[in-house]
Amino acid sequence: MNFEEYAGKPLLKAAGIAVPDGKLATMSDEAADAFDAIGPCVVKAQVPTGKRGKAGGIKIADSADEARAAAEAILGMDIAGHTVASVLVEGRSEIRREYYAAVMNSPETKGPMVLFSALGGMDIEEAAAQDADAVRRHPVDVRDGFSAADGERMLDGLDLDGAQVEIAGILAKLYTAYRENDAELLEINPLAMTHKGLMALDCKFVMDDSAIKRHQELAATGTPERLTGLELRGEGAGIKYIELDGDVGVLANGAGLTMTTMDVVRHHGGRPANFCEIGGAAYTKAQAALEMVLDKPGVKSLVVNFCGAFARCEVMMEGLLNAWDEIKPDIPVFFSIAGTGDEEAIAMLKDRLGIDPLPDMDAACKAAVDAAREGSK
Repeated sequence: MNFEEYAGKPLLKAAGIAVPDGKLATMSDEAADAFDAIGPCVVKAQVPTGKRGKAGGIKIADSADEARAAAEAILGMDIAGHTVASVLVEGRSEIRREYYAAVMNSPETKGPMVLFSALGGMDIEEAAAQDADAVRRHPVDVRDGFSAADGERMLDGLDLDGAQVEIAGILAKLYTAYRENDAELLEINPLAMTHKGLMALDCKFVMDDSAIKRHQELAATGTPERLTGLELRGEGAGIKYIELDGDVGVLANGAGLTMTTMDVVRHHGGRPANFCEIGGAAYTKAQAALEMVLDKPGVKSLVVNFCGAFARCEVMMEGLLNAWDEIKPDIPVFFSIAGTGDEEAIAMLKDRLGIDPLPDMDAACKAAVDAAREGSK
């Protein structure tokens, strides 16, 4: 779950990281009132995406009338597909230097990663492109955590204008906030040296969806992910469907097996078109699931991966074949079938569709990728 800046900054403040005074406004008059309380300010669009400044979503104000006008200009804007419904009116800071600090889930280390760069105020990708050594990375063992001492070692050798110890402490606090709030990403960009000291002038917070139940009050301030039409259909049908940008349809039982199938498709150079798993509900929900997978524009092949365990293969196959009879798709399809009830499922597949399954998941995924490539010619 993504959070807008106004919802993420209180987490930093609670961790002991300084943030500017700010007030949320949903109307232009509220922005003017906020100026009266704060003084010279920045009026910032609240949307769960970056590059707000480039889109015109950040304006400065030196009077209540200017704050009102800035809010009028920003409210209702479309920024990267998000309509601005509120602005954060925040005290303006005299910036002397900008840094970048973040803690994120690292797919490489399968754990937290603390990042820091002296090139703050720009996207971290841009900073890394400008200077590969500009971004310091510190993988964290969750059993040991991350301390200020770790931060000092991480920052060793950087010219930070004498702020190394203070920044190291902020990195440790940022890691604590990341852990306590089950974050996938907690980012400060920029962490600015101001006339009041180091201060977080922006915050990006992404919470692990599986932790929402543990943080219901916090989650209420989050921004629900925008669903595509197909994803809304899946939600209505009680099926977990995620639309992707590929051309190989994926249908499997169990979230883990589905993700593994997608990984194997990618391993063979293909692009999955979706995540869709139906498990034991395949018998009753197969038609809705199959229709969603095939209705994704550009799908050129389909891989079906059934592994019988709690759900038997022949039960899932019965549901899928009934759906196939109704939909009658004209698309190359490749099956991998293993586990409890696999012999019965394979016999049903041969009898009703005249298809033999591939020897294993790897072969089925490769065949689907090859078929998609052929269909693109």
